[in-house]
Amino acid sequence: MADELLPDPDRIEGAPHPRETRVLYGQKRAEDTFLDAYNSGRLHHGWLITGPKGVGKATLAWHIARFLLTTPPIQGDSLFGAPAMPDSLSIPADHPIERRIQARSEPGLFLLRRGPNEKGDKLASEILVGEVRKLKNFFGLSAADGGRRVVIVDAADEMNVSAANALLKVLEEPPANTTLLLVCHQPSRLLPTIRSRCRELRLSPVQPEDMAKALQQAGAQDIADPNALAELSAGSVGEAVRLLNLKGLEIYRELIGLYDSLPRLDRARALQLAQTATARGAETRLDLLFSLNDLLMARLARTGAIGAPPATEAVQGEAALLQRLAPNPHKGRAWADLAQEIGSRTRHGRAVNLDPAALILDTVFKIQKTAAA
Repeated sequence: MADELLPDPDRIEGAPHPRETRVLYGQKRAEDTFLDAYNSGRLHHGWLITGPKGVGKATLAWHIARFLLTTPPIQGDSLFGAPAMPDSLSIPADHPIERRIQARSEPGLFLLRRGPNEKGDKLASEILVGEVRKLKNFFGLSAADGGRRVVIVDAADEMNVSAANALLKVLEEPPANTTLLLVCHQPSRLLPTIRSRCRELRLSPVQPEDMAKALQQAGAQDIADPNALAELSAGSVGEAVRLLNLKGLEIYRELIGLYDSLPRLDRARALQLAQTATARGAETRLDLLFSLNDLLMARLARTGAIGAPPATEAVQGEAALLQRLAPNPHKGRAWADLAQEIGSRTRHGRAVNLDPAALILDTVFKIQKTAAA
């Protein structure tokens, strides 16, 4: 019961759970790579699904899982000729296994993710070894109708050392007819031995035309500028959902307007920004403000380094501001150094609960100093 009261650790707030997402947009290459392996009879027992956070890795894992559980193995030539090779991972919504998956009652599927902490009142900060040990019971059950079993790990880079070692033993000696799908945001955090025992499927950032479709599927409305969302989210549908929910485009537009006054600073506007981002209940908005400010400085550094702003403006007037504040590589390096310094100070300030308004103003003043240098 405690588990049911906790939020899903593998779900982006404001978006459907990956198992509920019927269409995966923008990742046809990864889908085709898996289908080619399946159709050629070279289905690896472990798959490492990587790529930026929010681009559809978990959605692909669920699509593969339902495909494997509903598609009978290819048996070779029969009296009626060679069987047709599947060319899509899509499964009918009314398939009995699909209905069981949505009801979380499919016996051939196991979802390994963060569980409750020791007190049971919150989610654990990492996947603990106890969650991995539950696989023993899962493998102890006979596969339904002698078919496949599938394990989804979301996300594999959230395992602690003990959990990772326990999963490694499964990858080293996988049970028959079992496929493990490891969703991973940062492969470098995994044990090299885990990576070496999996075949990698890498997903790419979602392009603007697919971004609009994916956001509509997620229930987003009034998508005024999918190009800007794709640019600010770096092609991550999950991040774009967060930007929409927290009015991220408006925040970024306000940052551009504030820094447009540099090297002189509109102090009244800076104070207003600090006040609105630190109001009661605005913690998530504050985190978004800092991440968007980091993004703006990264775009300044990139503009100075290559001598031109990004091809797509995130908001109107951004390109002119980037060119004015970062006209050469020397200035680009200055913005890169400042971004590193501010990022470190912000993380420390948040960790020790410094006054958020003071932290914002300190950031703004350091940016003003760099702009005026």
